[in-house]
Amino acid sequence: MLAQIQRLGERTIYLVQDLGRMGVFLARALGAIFQRPFRWREVVRQTRLIGANSFFVIFFTAAFTGMVLGLQGYYTLRKFGAEGALGSAVALSLIRELGPVLTALMVIGRAGSAMCAEIGIMRNSEQLDALECMAVDPFRYLIAPKLLATMISIPLLTLIFNVVGIFGGYVAGVVLLGVNAGSYFSGMELSVVNQDIRMGVIKSFVFALLVVWICTARGYFVHVIRGAGFGAEGVSRVTTQAVVFSSISVLVWDYLLTAVLL
Repeated sequence: MLAQIQRLGERTIYLVQDLGRMGVFLARALGAIFQRPFRWREVVRQTRLIGANSFFVIFFTAAFTGMVLGLQGYYTLRKFGAEGALGSAVALSLIRELGPVLTALMVIGRAGSAMCAEIGIMRNSEQLDALECMAVDPFRYLIAPKLLATMISIPLLTLIFNVVGIFGGYVAGVVLLGVNAGSYFSGMELSVVNQDIRMGVIKSFVFALLVVWICTARGYFVHVIRGAGFGAEGVSRVTTQAVVFSSISVLVWDYLLTAVLL
């Protein structure tokens, strides 16, 4: 009994310490954005790695997501004789929910895992310690460019996702199933308002912050995370943990933001 209480206490203390580490990490990362000199070249390079290199993944995901929405929406709306509302259904589903969420999840799988592994390897190989010994702030040198690049990339990729997804729904609904093209776009124009677009943009910025925060922090603290181990095995475990935690966080915050912004 005492051993179980002790283990519970140890886990509780570890959880509180981990939350504290994550909070301090976020504060230092945000503060490092405003420290000079600014590393604009690195921000551009990270934007290319995180954003531009994710374009084709986002494009194909958006295209087939829109086509699936077009198919499912058509067969659902046809039961009520409301095929003309297909454009509204596809556009609202993408702009308010699926666009920001699926974009964030795709970036987590492609770029978030790479960020975590990169920083985790640097921690295990003592490169981060070497930077600190040379009086170079790792947050300004490594974390801040990734933070800025992710905050730029995910909202832009979300907008691309929405546009491609809407045209994917057009291909499935209008070209393949024969829905009237005028009703598809006119219904979309009448139903989508600024609040819907604003909700999607706000979600994309929040998801971007969650992705880069969790993925970089897990790699940065690989040496103190319980059960991570050391070396390549530790980095692999922490990378998996970062992908899972950030994905769950995106879904949880999607619900919270929807409840607040509706």
